[in-house]
Amino acid sequence: MRYSPLVGRIGGRRVTAWDLHYRASAAAARGEDVIVLSVGDPDFATPAPITAAAIAALHAGDTHYVEPAGRLALRAAIAREHERRSGQRVEPENTIFLSGAQNALASAALCLLAEGDDVLVPEPMYLTYEPTIGLSGAALVPVPQPRETGFRLDLATLRDRITPRSRAIFLATPCNPTGTVMSAEELAEIAALAQRHDLWVVADEVYATLAFDRPHVSIAALPGMADRTVTVSSLSKSHAMAGWRAGWAVGPEEVIGHLTRLSMCLLYGLPGFVQEAAFEALEHGAAASEAMRETYRRRRDLMLAGLAGVPGLSCLKPEAGMFMLVDIRETGLSADDFAGRLYRETGVAVLDAGAFGDCAAGCIRVSFATGEALLAEAARRIAGFAERLR
Repeated sequence: MRYSPLVGRIGGRRVTAWDLHYRASAAAARGEDVIVLSVGDPDFATPAPITAAAIAALHAGDTHYVEPAGRLALRAAIAREHERRSGQRVEPENTIFLSGAQNALASAALCLLAEGDDVLVPEPMYLTYEPTIGLSGAALVPVPQPRETGFRLDLATLRDRITPRSRAIFLATPCNPTGTVMSAEELAEIAALAQRHDLWVVADEVYATLAFDRPHVSIAALPGMADRTVTVSSLSKSHAMAGWRAGWAVGPEEVIGHLTRLSMCLLYGLPGFVQEAAFEALEHGAAASEAMRETYRRRRDLMLAGLAGVPGLSCLKPEAGMFMLVDIRETGLSADDFAGRLYRETGVAVLDAGAFGDCAAGCIRVSFATGEALLAEAARRIAGFAERLR
């Protein structure tokens, strides 16, 4: 049987990188002694008032079709949340509620890009960016963020890689996997390039509420950027709602119209009880979100302390998020071999960060989305494994 060529665009290394994680998750479900640090699924329970809002909606019979773009009250709450995070005031008509940030990214790609377009993406990048962009027929053009500069964007390289085929820039700040946060100055230069070359910007701001050491800045709020930026975010990380699939996009009203028609074809709106939970999170969940942010900061510091001075390991201190890159090149192993042996010999599951881009080759990605006692034990096992490699 013949398959669509689209199928080939959504495979590859960035998809198979999850294989070790799936093995570890299956082992954990069987009760084996494993510590899963390979995924950013918060270990917190969704705050009780948010869950209660969904349950109340279900009991009230909220199980019918809803508007494809989301209920107006929720879209207004998204607009207020966007203003709190970015300082940019938008109307509800500039927002759409979608099934998680990944769906929002894929939908934006399908609405903004076409066969033959190029999309500039700072690397390291989140694993699904390449297949997401590939769905549209566009080509991903990586822009290296050198390890030597702490994985910060090389703006000269970004400028040099713009061609007449360039259509958009996809960027994530704060970044998964590096934890770097782009400065206002860096974003201003990106904005200037986008305006000079008439490029769209798709800004992934899923980790905006988890910035520790550098304030988050939204590129959409910079002069001249509101009409060419689609901002994507979600409640997955900020409110421990990964399984709820509660995300959104904010952008020009015409773009939101295109996204709404696409959502009507693919989803026809998300469950009303999920929307009520999302409304509760946005309107009354700030304190819970702030508590999670401080917990992730403590966990970051705990892991940094646990791996400090371990021969063969060098940690990049993340400025935000729930991940840290650890350079393991001095151990003499590739990151894939290191991750595989670490799991087999200690039960600690991490990711080979090379899947996020060539700039991260020789690094592993470690997640903080687990309790502090387990993190301390994981650090002890990782350090012991590195010592034995000597």
